[in-house]
Amino acid sequence: MVFPENALYRVADELADRFYGTFSRETIDRYLIESYDLLRMTARVGIHLPVLAAKFARERLTALAEIEGRQVKQSPTVLFVCVHNAGRSQLAAALLHRRIGTAVQIRSAGSSPGRALDPAVLNVAAELGLDLSREIPKPLTDEIVRAADVVVTLGCGDACPVYPGKRYLDWRVADPEGADPDTVRTIAADIDDRLAHLIKDLFPDGNRPFDL
Repeated sequence: MVFPENALYRVADELADRFYGTFSRETIDRYLIESYDLLRMTARVGIHLPVLAAKFARERLTALAEIEGRQVKQSPTVLFVCVHNAGRSQLAAALLHRRIGTAVQIRSAGSSPGRALDPAVLNVAAELGLDLSREIPKPLTDEIVRAADVVVTLGCGDACPVYPGKRYLDWRVADPEGADPDTVRTIAADIDDRLAHLIKDLFPDGNRPFDL
């Protein structure tokens, strides 16, 4: 097997250990290379791309394992989708993680991912104590959608595939691209308010069981 970069050998071995007994090495290698190629087409990163590709491949393989019943799902999954995965969906994912931690699996993706996160979003996120410096826009893939229990769309229109049995929420949230800091702060506050309602809806008794 020929990898695009020597660094992928190491991350491929790490993924093989993580998914030992769940997926074959061939499946793991295929998902890693595909994830690398998907990110390379858009992401404005270089030396760290193999590590980022490994993280993306791990998310995808975890989702695939849950779909195929190879791995027991420990918590519900919320997926945030916007067009570029460079602003709203990244903010929503980070804000939900701050509110609820590991009580849910949180993923984000873009229907047409950008090259990097919006600088104003990064700055406002930092003000809020959210570190998005290591995040990059990721494409929306089939297994990520299929593994989600709740799909929250933020301005991506009909680009998100619809699967029966999934719960879809469409949040009409303003686009932070090119916006001034005060506008981005307002957008973040809007998203955070919506997240508070989502959490109450997901866990009405406050105990956060896996019961959607």
